[in-house]
Formats: sequence, C-alpha cells, structure tokens
Amino acid sequence: MSTPDSILEVRDLVTAFDTDAGRMTAVDGVSLSVPRGKTLGIVGESGCGKSVTAFSITRLLPQPHGRILGGSIRFEGKELTTLPLEELQAVRGTGISMIFQEPMTALNPVQTVGRQLAEAILLHEKCPKQEVLSRSLEMLRRVRIPAPETRLHEYPHQLSGGMRQRVMIAMALINKPRLLIADEPTTALDVTVQAQILALIAELQQEMGMSVILITHDLGVIAETCDEVIVMYAGRVVERASVYDLFARPRHAYTRGLLASIPRLDHLPKTRLPAIPGNVPSIENLQAGCRFAERSGLRHEPGQLTTRPPFVEAAPGHWVEHCPVCAA
Repeated sequence: MSTPDSILEVRDLVTAFDTDAGRMTAVDGVSLSVPRGKTLGIVGESGCGKSVTAFSITRLLPQPHGRILGGSIRFEGKELTTLPLEELQAVRGTGISMIFQEPMTALNPVQTVGRQLAEAILLHEKCPKQEVLSRSLEMLRRVRIPAPETRLHEYPHQLSGGMRQRVMIAMALINKPRLLIADEPTTALDVTVQAQILALIAELQQEMGMSVILITHDLGVIAETCDEVIVMYAGRVVERASVYDLFARPRHAYTRGLLASIPRLDHLPKTRLPAIPGNVPSIENLQAGCRFAERSGLRHEPGQLTTRPPFVEAAPGHWVEHCPVCAA
C-alpha cells in the first residue's frame, strides 16, 4: 500500500483510551498512506474512529487517557510516535496542520481573530509585529473574508459559521503546512457555504502543493474532492481504493450500504431511502472477527466471525478486509 512519494505513512496504528471500565481500543490496526499533493478521503459513520485516527497522527489525543499502543506514523520519513514533544511542536502547524470539526469550540471565545492568527505564527517563528499583521491580513484575504482589517479585531461569536470556518482554515494554513488534515470541515454549514469551503480548500491546495486528508460522512464530498478513499468501520479500515474504483466496484458490504444510502435522481419519487440497519457497535463491545457481518443481514455460519479477516488486494490498488461474509 505504500508508495515512495507518500508524505505520510501510517502502519498498524492502535490507539486506546483508559476508562473506568478498562482500556478500550478505538483505532485497531489502521494503515494508510497519503501521496504528495493528493487528497485522501476517510469516510464512515460517527464512532468509526476517523477523528481519533487524525488526533493520533498529530498526537493530540486527550491526556492522560488517550494513548498510542502500537504502530508507526512516519511523516516525511520522520517517526512521530517517538518524536520528543519539542520537535513534535515544530511539526505541528508547519508540517502538519489541522482544521478541527467545530470552529466555535476550536476558536478561543475570549481572544480576537487577529490575536489567534498571530499566536499561530509566533509559536513557530519570531516576527516583527508589522509582519505578523500583514501575514494575518493576507491570509484572511486568501480565504475570502470580507473587510479583513475589521475582522481581525472581532471575536468568534461576532462571525457567522462560514466565517468562523474560514478563520480556522486561515489559522491552519498560515504557516504553509505540507499536509492538511480537515476533520469534517463543513459540519453544520448550509449547502452553499459547504461548497465554498471545499472549493477554497481545493484552490489553496493547488496553490500551495499540499497533501490533504479529508474526513467526512458525505460520500458526495468524497466523490468531488478526493483522489483516494478509505472506508472505516468500528476502528478498522474495511476498504481502500481510488475514488473511481470505490464508487464503480465497491467490494465490502459496508461500502455498498453507504453508497446505497445516497439519494439518487433516478430513484422513484417518495420511495424510502435505503438505510443500514442498526448502529456502529460501542467501543466496549467490539469483537475480534468481522465487525460488520452481524449488522449486514447477510447469512453466516457459526465460527466465521471469530478471527480478524485479512486485508488483501482484491484488484490492483483496491484493498478490502476480506471477510467471507461481507467481501464481494
């Protein structure tokens, strides 16, 4: 699965949380790679481990409960799991940057937009005040915030949801990172603003030559913006392929279920939209074998789900968790 031009390589990542009920594994042996200048989409329902994977890459897991138990995370050849915190701080923001899921909680409500942008710069380099101001204004202009001179002195609550998301993008990109992780960057935004935000990320990616990891629930967004996609379920990657192959020839029952649930123009009016029955299993109830077979409704024999299915290359560049029940 790895390629020599990958900017990020994650191998067999295991992340867990210590709780009152014991240690719970949220990410179970995830592997992925991100080619330089390309966009990798991560899709799946809530609770599948997408955001925990992103926080593991940047080592921003809640402390002291979250911990990486195993695996490798290599960014530009540098192993991040063992990197000293001081060196890791230098990677965050300049090497890898992140757009968080909810800008109203990610932005500091008692600091102005300008102060927060300035902090993002000054954490990594010493700059004269005038240079910090000019870079902040330029970044706000690039993310198309009107009247940036005024917005610099405003607080997050004075901005609309779309404006706050643009400020988050400006903060993430102000140090020109080589890899951007966008965790649900269009959550709670209306459709028009969603399209603007995604177009903006794609345009800035082209200008800056960044690689992007885009985490989303929306397969429509994946189809429009990504080069490759991985499908996660219950802490594992169940399928990985190019966007075209995944949509044309989905090989896992979970992927087929997600694709079937997308509204289509050729559906008969007022027909019930197909839905995957049940819910993603709780982190407390994850089994060793295939985690989707029970929910799929497909017939299986006793004992078929006791061991973890191998992750195999079913076709060139198309990988799937080869469950005898779920994999086509």
